Amino acid sequence: MRARLEVCLRAVNEVLLGKQSQVQLAMACLLARGHLLVEDLPGMGKTTLSHTLARVMGLEFQRIQFTSDLLPGDILGTSVFDKDSGQFIFHPGPIFAELVLADEINRATPKSQSALLEAMEEGQVTIEGATRPLPDPFFVVATQNPVSSGGTFALPESQLDRFLMRLSLGYPAKAAEKALLLGDSRRDLLARLEP
Repeated sequence: MRARLEVCLRAVNEVLLGKQSQVQLAMACLLARGHLLVEDLPGMGKTTLSHTLARVMGLEFQRIQFTSDLLPGDILGTSVFDKDSGQFIFHPGPIFAELVLADEINRATPKSQSALLEAMEEGQVTIEGATRPLPDPFFVVATQNPVSSGGTFALPESQLDRFLMRLSLGYPAKAAEKALLLGDSRRDLLARLEP
């Protein structure tokens, strides 16, 4: 198990340069079955971290781009009437993945943010009166820009309590920045990763 984890850590660190301690913390959060909140400025690698973790751990990945017009049904899913069968058929939303990236969570309204509460606390969601289990494992990586950015809504305490860990990636060191500029793009490196 330890050898497999070291391989995963090495693979993530090859994509996310100079962030070894943050990568270790993110992996520990995932293994502890918690949820992770990553706060930082745009372009620091928040999204790349979650993509890479999902890829190396072999987890089904979904990204939810939080915006001010996002509705809870966009996250959870909804039932659609099927005229052939004459019944409503449930179409699951992106929350039904093993690793869910809640990207820029603080750009959504509190009503949409609250769609994650039951999912993060209980590993299930209740939609239209029916309780549906989420996959196991279920890991949310939420990202947010600083609250001082325009068009953001502060996360309520009830939401913050659902996160096991909160971290910041920060600017890369000079050596990592040079390697980022001279090396392959993060997208190309991610595409070559093996689960």
